[in-house]
Order: sequence, then structure tokens, then C-alpha cells
Amino acid sequence: MSTKPGKELETFDNPHPDRDYRVHIRMPEFTCLCPKTGQPDFAILDMEYVPDRLCIELKALKLYVWSFRDEGGFHEDITNRILDDLVAACQPRFMRLTAEFNVRGGIYTRVVAEHRAPGWREPGIVDLP
Repeated sequence: MSTKPGKELETFDNPHPDRDYRVHIRMPEFTCLCPKTGQPDFAILDMEYVPDRLCIELKALKLYVWSFRDEGGFHEDITNRILDDLVAACQPRFMRLTAEFNVRGGIYTRVVAEHRAPGWREPGIVDLP
């Protein structure tokens, strides 16, 4: 196998650090293990962020997400750990991670975790006719 899962997140220089813009990354194949039963949990991860000086490199992100396949963790913990790692890697102005876990025993779980850099304010919404 030419690539293997890994915890190293890579970044690259933001080509437009002077502008607030949103990056949306959808990861529909996230898997981890239930810490109680060891059975697989499946989720769709949606990440939105406003980069500052750095952006997340996608291949490294794919390998990072893959690294959770054999790890157990509660949905709340997994979501917040991933957000913490991503924020540590790229220090964004804003980042939101939404994890929508598939049904287990008739229950769906959706966890949303956010980070805001000190002093950053969301720009106002432009409403066009």
C-alpha cells in the first residue's frame, strides 16, 4: 500500500491571507470504533473554516481522518479532538466541525464544535436582491 493512515496534518500558505473566505470540506467516509462495543461507527464530517496564514492540505487530512478507523471514542470526544488537532495545525480565524454519526440503536448523533480566534468577528452577511 503506497499510503497509510497518519496523525500528521500538513498545511500550505494561504494564497489570500488578506481576505476572509470560507473553505468547506466534506468527509463522507469517516469511521471510528464505539468505545463500549468495539463496533464501527460511521459519520459524515463537515468542516468549514476561515483560514488565516495557513490552509489544511487535503491528502494529509484524508490520511489523518483514516487514522481514526481503529480508534475507539465517544462521538463528542472524537469531534472535539479532531477540531483541536486541525486548529493546532493551521490556526484559522474560525473553524466549525460538524460530525453526523449514522444511526445506532435508533439514535442519530450530531456534534458541532467551533473555534474562533481571539478578536476575530464574523463579517456581516451580504444580502443581494
